[in-house]
Amino acid sequence: MLSSHANLITKFWLGLAGLGIMALAGCAPAPSALAPASDHAALIANLFFILFAIAVVVFVVVEALLFYAVMRFRRKKADEIPEQVHGNPKFEIAWTAVPAIVLAIIFVLTWQTLNALAAVPADAVKIQVTGHQWWWQVEYPDLGVVTANEIHLPLNQAAAFTLQAADVIHSFWVPELGGKMDLIPGHSNRMWIRPTQIGAYHGQCAEFCGTSHANMRLAVVVETTEQFNAWVAQQKSPAAAPTTDLAKRGAEEITKAGCQACHTINGTTAQGKVGPNLTHVASRKQIAAGLLDFDADNVRLWISDPPAIKPGATMPKLPLTPDQLDALAAYLTTLK
Repeated sequence: MLSSHANLITKFWLGLAGLGIMALAGCAPAPSALAPASDHAALIANLFFILFAIAVVVFVVVEALLFYAVMRFRRKKADEIPEQVHGNPKFEIAWTAVPAIVLAIIFVLTWQTLNALAAVPADAVKIQVTGHQWWWQVEYPDLGVVTANEIHLPLNQAAAFTLQAADVIHSFWVPELGGKMDLIPGHSNRMWIRPTQIGAYHGQCAEFCGTSHANMRLAVVVETTEQFNAWVAQQKSPAAAPTTDLAKRGAEEITKAGCQACHTINGTTAQGKVGPNLTHVASRKQIAAGLLDFDADNVRLWISDPPAIKPGATMPKLPLTPDQLDALAAYLTTLK
């Protein structure tokens, strides 16, 4: 009995230490749900802290009563039988009513939070996110913008997400901005967030979805309304025309290499729908769903052998010469 009790105490303190580490992580660059930067995430974090406080109070009260009982009613002699309290109506009512009240409080708080999370604000920016193995397609249907692996949000304005999957189950999670939500093939899930702090936030697929599940990353940029509107205007503009001879040759290589079969570049013959839209790929800070920073060297590295960078990637390794890779990198880096 005492050994079992000691194990419970050990587990509690280990759990408390883990939560302490999580709290400290909220002060570090690593994503943390305990450092909310949106109304949506704040609702979830507040509920967590309230439930944690209730759990601590319950634990302290139970441990105090247990300690009191052990000390007050312990045997003083080997053959002594402690006072028996079996059938005490007051005790039975108390240990039935108190847990029921605590559970009722938890139920009400949880219900209120769920209702608040379900009520999508009327002025929300509509965003459709589709999970692929292993990248994110992002569309703003009312704004005519299509991008990949990077979401831009205006500060203090709600964003309503429609989440879908193109192949297997994925899970959309940006810890500082909201809770997890699954993306299920053939079904649409919905959630909303209203960011309250400017910054760049790291997202991740939180449901194992295959070989490169850990490489399915997402960037969310929260910016002022003016910056967001400028980004939308830039994304709606046609692809930049190449100006150098090397970039022009790269535009030709897009067709020769077969890139147009999978990728779209608005204003060109490349209208593929299998892979990410590349019309303004150079405006993104990263490529390969967050694995590589965007620059000419990494573009060349990625195109030369995608499966080596991201195991299982459906983008094939094409037999391209160094000159072709240089030309493609020169062209793609102009698409801002």
